[in-house]
Amino acid sequence: MRAALRRYRKGMSDPAAQSFLARIRAALPTLHPSERRLADVVLNFPGELASYSASELARLAHVSNATVTRFVRKVGYASFEEARQAAREGASGGAALFRVGPRAGDHEAALAAHLDQGRRNLDLTFGAIHQAEIDALAQALVAAPRVWLLGFRTAQAFAQYLGAQLRQVLPDVSVLPGPGQTLAEALASVRAQDVVVVFALRRPVRGLPDILAEIAQAGAQLAVIEDAALPPEYSATWRLRCQTAAPGPLFNHVAVIALSHFLATRVVELSGAAGRRRLAAIEGLHENLGELHR
Repeated sequence: MRAALRRYRKGMSDPAAQSFLARIRAALPTLHPSERRLADVVLNFPGELASYSASELARLAHVSNATVTRFVRKVGYASFEEARQAAREGASGGAALFRVGPRAGDHEAALAAHLDQGRRNLDLTFGAIHQAEIDALAQALVAAPRVWLLGFRTAQAFAQYLGAQLRQVLPDVSVLPGPGQTLAEALASVRAQDVVVVFALRRPVRGLPDILAEIAQAGAQLAVIEDAALPPEYSATWRLRCQTAAPGPLFNHVAVIALSHFLATRVVELSGAAGRRRLAAIEGLHENLGELHR
């Protein structure tokens, strides 16, 4: 597993795979005015290079086709197609900047497009995940002495949501990274009997492969909720793939929250008498403390 993750980490840090925008910024002082105008368009809407032909991009920036050719060579690409491939890699990596276009589109159709994509994401996600997988993970969460939930950036919100739901019936649930705590301080407490749920959504932080390796080294059961952001070589007890395609610049995470909700529901249902006792104790404290409205 460590060897596979080292290969993955090396690929993430390869300058040739991530230098599309950096190359353009570095070349700015050397560009002629028309090339600079084209650079401004590409820097503001880099995804357009991935979807437009050279002629279409030239018209968008009000420059000639020859300017486009000179521009891609000055920023280090042998051809427009090679530059387009670099832009596609940036878009597939998940950066919202690559997914924003200069045209607003049909406002009336926007909501319908988002709802339709959300339904498709749900259908595709739950069409590929069997309830037996979810139940097996839910049973492991109920039985674990300690549950750890990990998520960075947007994924932190889903880890927090799942943690809030699980704490209703499970006594020891921690969301990482915690405030005022390093990951090393938290991961040092992970034991072989624990279950760790990692939300590995685009765009993952560079250190995620090392974190997964440390969890594996500790021997804990690992569940990964992902959207195709990680390679297949690393091992996890459960890998649950969510579809996050969207018609706009931001990923659609409706399937991630739906999966989290259903997983939490199954944990509550499978927690049995111990879970009901904890729920009853919590409700009693709510009444004693007067914390919630009825």
